[in-house]
This record gives sequence, C-alpha cells and structure tokens, in this order.
Amino acid sequence: MHMLFRTLLHVLFLSRRKPDLGHWDVAETRFIVLPTDLDINRHMNNGVYFSIMDVARFDMLVRNGIWKTMLRKGWYPVVASETITFRKSLNPWQRFTIQSRVIGFDEKSVYVEQRFVRPGPDGEPEIYAQGFIRGRFLRRSGGTVPVPELIEAFGTDPSGQELPEWIHRWGEDVALPATRAAAPSVWN
Repeated sequence: MHMLFRTLLHVLFLSRRKPDLGHWDVAETRFIVLPTDLDINRHMNNGVYFSIMDVARFDMLVRNGIWKTMLRKGWYPVVASETITFRKSLNPWQRFTIQSRVIGFDEKSVYVEQRFVRPGPDGEPEIYAQGFIRGRFLRRSGGTVPVPELIEAFGTDPSGQELPEWIHRWGEDVALPATRAAAPSVWN
C-alpha cells in the first residue's frame, strides 16, 4: 500500500512541481529508505528496488511529457523484462536519488536505465545499484503500440546514440516466446 501512496504522491503532486524535461533527459527522483522498505537484514529489500524504480519512471514520464501523450492516445506502459545489479546496500533513513533515462528502442521495446545514487566520499554521485528495463506501451483498446508509432510520438535520441549491443542481446535472450508451450526452461 505504501508504494501506491509513493506513486500517487509523485505523479499527482511532486513531479508536477519539478522542471519539465525533454524525452531524452535524465530525471532525478529523490527518495528516503523507509522502515517499510527493509528486509530481515535491515537494509532495503531487493524487491523494493524494482518498485521504487517504477515510481521513478512515472516521475520521468510526467516530467518529460510522455505521460500526457499516453493519456491522450490511450496508451499505458508495461515492463517486459528488468534486471538490476547491486553494489552497496541502502540503509534505513538514507536519502538517495534515482537517475532515470530512456536509452533507446529496438524493433519491439523501449529501454530505460535507472541508477540508485548517493553522494560519495568526494561528493561525487556514487552508484549503489543500476537497473535496466525493457518495456512496451499497450493500448487500452487492446494490442501493443508499435515502436515506429512510439518514435513518431516521442522522437529519436537527438545525439544519434545507438543501444549498446549487450542491451540488444539481453532483450533477445530474456524475451519469452509468444506461445506458452515453447517457453524455454533450465529445469529439464
């Protein structure tokens, strides 16, 4: 329930008070580790990282104008795959920032990078965890929004930067086939 509250707090109030962003800009969203975020080891639970990443992506979508486009067109975002790598733990009451940015498209999906950062000993941002998501936009009326339609609505990366090759491989490797029976398994 507290994650729903955090999402609504950002989407309805906090995000609207922050400066607007371009579609390709880095969104910085500030958080604090709450007691409800902790696991038995008294640091932020690994599953909470993904939930807070969701909140930060909504903040980014509101601030970069994609949220308004989605509402107008009847689209909504979904996560198809996500991965995270941890470097340091986040402890109770620590403040941290999530830096979120759209890093590009492939023929089916949109990719977002998100970093959990805190000031390091030298004052420079230090990455505590880094996550990547592969997402899609769906239509409320049914079906997936094709990437060319997304690019038409949101534009392409003005720097002309391509997705890293490993992101392409990861996206292909973790994608499940369209039929249930064809899903690969390591259990066999």
